[in-house]
Amino acid sequence: MTSTPYTVNDVMTKTVVTVTAAAEFKEIATAMERWKVTAVPVIEGEGRVVGVVSEADLLTKEEFHGQGPSLIEQMRRLGDTAKAGSVRAEQLMTSPAVTIRPDATLPRAARLMADRHIKRLPVVDANGSLLGIVSRADLLKVFLRSDEDLAAEVRREVAERLFPLSHRDIGVDVTHGIVTLTGRTRDPHLIPVATRLARAVEGVVGVRCRLEGPSA
Repeated sequence: MTSTPYTVNDVMTKTVVTVTAAAEFKEIATAMERWKVTAVPVIEGEGRVVGVVSEADLLTKEEFHGQGPSLIEQMRRLGDTAKAGSVRAEQLMTSPAVTIRPDATLPRAARLMADRHIKRLPVVDANGSLLGIVSRADLLKVFLRSDEDLAAEVRREVAERLFPLSHRDIGVDVTHGIVTLTGRTRDPHLIPVATRLARAVEGVVGVRCRLEGPSA
């Protein structure tokens, strides 16, 4: 019933700061500082993503600087303590990288970030080659759509399609991303469907449904 949902390809950043597996610690830290990013994909060959180095990976060196980890810490945090003594991307990176395809929906990307506790995802093609990167901030871009744009889509994709004979009796108002549906419909069973479809429009913050069935 609704238009094609936004995908990762619609919001991702296509210019990506990357490093090679041989990149040195300071080179990675300098790149992050210069480009104001918190993680960089590690690539090899024709751009295939083999891992990701994040600020957290680099901070283990500072955490254990001047005082090595205790035996208990070494056993409990084997990965972190190994990274504390590492100097190249291939030793510091998290591998395999958690990636996503460009045709993935935004909710899928958001769930993946939440499940893996990460802030950004390299976007790759079928061969694993880097196409871009999507961050939490990118996923919020859909909420920057204007109220007018949202109202036009709700009218077109919900009111006109769900109520083809009476859509002129359906009012659609959007304020600060919140949709208000008003009017009467001949089929009251479609009211909850209209609410659900309006809420599914990308960028809608909430829905107030004030639709009513036919008057007595």
